[in-house]
Amino acid sequence: MTFLPIANGSLKLEVIFCVQAVISPLLANLYLHWFDKVFYRLGGPAHWAKAQLVRYADDFVVLAHEPSPKLVGWIESKLETWMGLTINREKTRVLNLGAKGASLDFLGYTFRYDLDRFGHGHRYLNVVPSKKSLAREREKLRALTDRRWGWKPIPTLIGEVNRHLKSWASYFQYGYPSRAFEQINEYVEMRLRLHLRRRSQRPFRTPAGMRDGAHLQRLGWLPLRRAAAHPAKA
Repeated sequence: MTFLPIANGSLKLEVIFCVQAVISPLLANLYLHWFDKVFYRLGGPAHWAKAQLVRYADDFVVLAHEPSPKLVGWIESKLETWMGLTINREKTRVLNLGAKGASLDFLGYTFRYDLDRFGHGHRYLNVVPSKKSLAREREKLRALTDRRWGWKPIPTLIGEVNRHLKSWASYFQYGYPSRAFEQINEYVEMRLRLHLRRRSQRPFRTPAGMRDGAHLQRLGWLPLRRAAAHPAKA
């Protein structure tokens, strides 16, 4: 999915609301569809506050030039009074994304402004897989390469890892994921090397003159690499 939470550099202040409800994402979409409608209709904050709404199920971000009390009150009124929902105040905050050190985690990504890496002195909107996303991915890869799968043929096991990595990388291609991809590649290489050593009665050794990563690729492993660039607009 291609997703851009900030349409232009002037949108620095954000109002983030999390609705607390024990319902499926499908039901949340059906119900909150009407919140989307009133938000963008004539007389809604999309017009008088120039605000934008980005929502997935019951998680959403409202972007605005200024998070005025009127805007906050409108959202609270529509969700809690009109729709009868409860806002999770512990997960709700007003954030100036342009402030030093500020960041936003949403839909598995972290959004923050970082200094230009080429020393030009300006900042750019950096979009990367969040720390939680990387931690969850490592747990999944750990499970896929667990020692209990030692009975599987090596090409089968590596093929399953490749299919999972392809799906994960397809979602996280947006923004600047190169460093995250490198970290996942390092982890996969370590896990596959450990798995091969555990499954053999004889100690596993990489052939002389060949690096571990190159040997694993010869066995079928496909490291993550960037596809076409999808830079975030600032």
